[in-house]
Amino acid sequence: MSSNRPRLLRVALVQEINHGDAATNLAVIEQRVAEAAAAGAQLVLLQELHNGPYFCQHESVDEFDRAEAIPGPSSERLSELAKQHGVVIVGSLFERRAPGLYHNTAVVLERDGRLLARYRKMHIPDDPGFYEKFYFTPGDIGFQPVDTSVGRLGVLVCWDQWYPEGARLMALAGAELLLYPTAIGWDRNDSEDEQQRQRQAWIISQRGHAVANGLPVLSCNRTGFEQAPGSEEGIDFWGSSFVAGPQGEMLAEASVDKPQLLVVDVDMARSEAVRRIWPFLRDRRIDAYDDLLKRYRD
Repeated sequence: MSSNRPRLLRVALVQEINHGDAATNLAVIEQRVAEAAAAGAQLVLLQELHNGPYFCQHESVDEFDRAEAIPGPSSERLSELAKQHGVVIVGSLFERRAPGLYHNTAVVLERDGRLLARYRKMHIPDDPGFYEKFYFTPGDIGFQPVDTSVGRLGVLVCWDQWYPEGARLMALAGAELLLYPTAIGWDRNDSEDEQQRQRQAWIISQRGHAVANGLPVLSCNRTGFEQAPGSEEGIDFWGSSFVAGPQGEMLAEASVDKPQLLVVDVDMARSEAVRRIWPFLRDRRIDAYDDLLKRYRD
């Protein structure tokens, strides 16, 4: 019989600006992970495509030069960092799988430095300023949680945040946490009301995944303005990295416009307690969901 006593996991989210190049960004990450470990964190989540700028604001074949193999230089550097500080790290890399075949890939590094698994982003956007379909092949690994020394992690990436199916499938496979490395922001030309509607929708949707699945959610976003190449336009990444509990309660939230190391304790025992009073998995009508496999019910 499971205990309802707290089982605290200290997590850290590294919300950063782009510092210009991979070497500098990784050096900053090394500093932030050291700070997180010194604060007692056992799990560190980094933002989406943390090695450089969010290059998907335009389409250019030259940007493919940023991609690298996994295992490769960046994943090995993160592995060494995980081992040095004894923390689990979830990073986000531009993966070169083969010539002409690239993915937006999250990596999970165990505290002893082992590369445990990767998750290839499943949902790929193609919107003004977010031209990801030009660069990334949709993931083919599926929604498979990763067993680590700190728990079973359901790792997804950014645009996956808007899809309840991905969160649900991770939960159904036994994920204990949902983690989202993210790069999202607003257009400076939008009204302030529109900007806030977008930011709140992003927060609400993920808190909804926490509620619907009875799981904590960790979402780590970029911050700062990044100008699109060859343009005066760009994206104001809205930061707001946060940790929510299994009832969607906000445990911690970072600033909108500043780099920040967010460190928070997550009670891993609460999920079972919450699921006992809100048994959503029990009451699912799996006999009536066949149409979810259709694009649309005409």
